[in-house]
Amino acid sequence: MFIDLVTYDSGVPGIEISRLLDILLLFMFAMIRIGAFIMAAPITGARFVPVQVRIVTSVILTIPVMAYADLPTVEALTSPAIVGMVLGEIALGASAGLILSIFFAAATVAGDRIATTAGLGFAAQVDPTNGATAPVISQLFSLGLLVLFVSTDSHLTAFRLVLDSYNHIPPGTVFDFSGIAQAGIDAGGHMFAHAAKLMMPVVSVLLLVNMGIGVMTRSAPQLNIFSFGFPLTLSVTMVLLYLGAPVMGLAYDKLIEAAIDALTQMLTGAANG
Repeated sequence: MFIDLVTYDSGVPGIEISRLLDILLLFMFAMIRIGAFIMAAPITGARFVPVQVRIVTSVILTIPVMAYADLPTVEALTSPAIVGMVLGEIALGASAGLILSIFFAAATVAGDRIATTAGLGFAAQVDPTNGATAPVISQLFSLGLLVLFVSTDSHLTAFRLVLDSYNHIPPGTVFDFSGIAQAGIDAGGHMFAHAAKLMMPVVSVLLLVNMGIGVMTRSAPQLNIFSFGFPLTLSVTMVLLYLGAPVMGLAYDKLIEAAIDALTQMLTGAANG
């Protein structure tokens, strides 16, 4: 987009106020999609991220979009059609962020199931990501996934995909929303599948430990299940989490890869539709 400069009598180039307002209007409209994505994405949408940081990030990422995106005319943005275009941009950006958030919820679900099976469901505190109360193991899983997501620069890949969508789906154009809805449903199924893969090794061993404790307390009723079973279950859980940390990292990497692939397919499907 080229900015027409007006040279005043003093010889100093400048921009007319009306032209400047038109540029700001186009900039705000172009920022809706990336802003909605940032609000719904796993890291930037967390409660511990200040709103000011989200706004500044949206502005910075929108600046290059103004150079290559095929934006609608100012007349179209000042017409009643702007309502549908704004809703479409919000839906596209928020759906892209929610796809990643649904996949990342697999770590939270896996940690919650492990904590419940190990008897650590009461060891909960406020999760800084969403502000809700969650078990400590669930928070460790979630934060570990976020750290790996950032350390592998996967968040930059996600931003790149959203910025590339401005070429495939120009702002204000019609896209296939049914494909986005189907992508969300598929993401929910993948989320539960990955959560089962994350928690199954630990939960399976804990199930065997609980069965052994039940047999022991049945054969020796004088053993107190609370003073004997709980410390044993807790110790086994800590050992399993420690030994399974390297494998858990590989599982996180597969989860991140699946989330990026789902985001790519959703944006591609919306563009082709």
